[in-house]
Amino acid sequence: MPVYRMNIAGLERDLPVLPVNDQLSIGAFVMFGDVELTIHAAAELLKRMPECDYIIAPEAKAIPLIYEMSRQSGIPYLLARKKAKAYMSGVFKVEVRSITTAEVQTLIIDSADADKMRGKRIVIVDDVISTGESLRAMEELVREAGGNIVGKMAVLAEGDAIERKDIIVLAPLPLFRPDGTAL
Repeated sequence: MPVYRMNIAGLERDLPVLPVNDQLSIGAFVMFGDVELTIHAAAELLKRMPECDYIIAPEAKAIPLIYEMSRQSGIPYLLARKKAKAYMSGVFKVEVRSITTAEVQTLIIDSADADKMRGKRIVIVDDVISTGESLRAMEELVREAGGNIVGKMAVLAEGDAIERKDIIVLAPLPLFRPDGTAL
């Protein structure tokens, strides 16, 4: 299996290059279990983060990251869930299709989290931004809840997201051909 070596938040990591379809492969970036990388990435993002009242991320891969950002900064975090839970009431939901998921997903917040966001400065955080669909859905949720988006951040940006000036990222991640060579 081909790998792509890159520097992320001052740490070297080998990302396995895996196919998402017959024409495209991606460098699989998964922070789960990599405590050292999570701590370093959170610290580097916090250095660049605009002043805010809450940070929010989509479930699930960004959970360790926003937890660590909150732990280091004291800024509370919120989570957009993929499914409504029994304890949630007055849900806001948006559909999204990401590059790494075959089917359409749903992102959900409830009225309690919406109340926290209303009129507050919100930074949206994710692990990787690629097509921007998850980010778009998160923006829609925050706006619907009455939050004021003051920043959008990710550890990595890949594909067209690399060129976006409205997202703060730590490093670019290229897309790959099926043979593992960068596009």
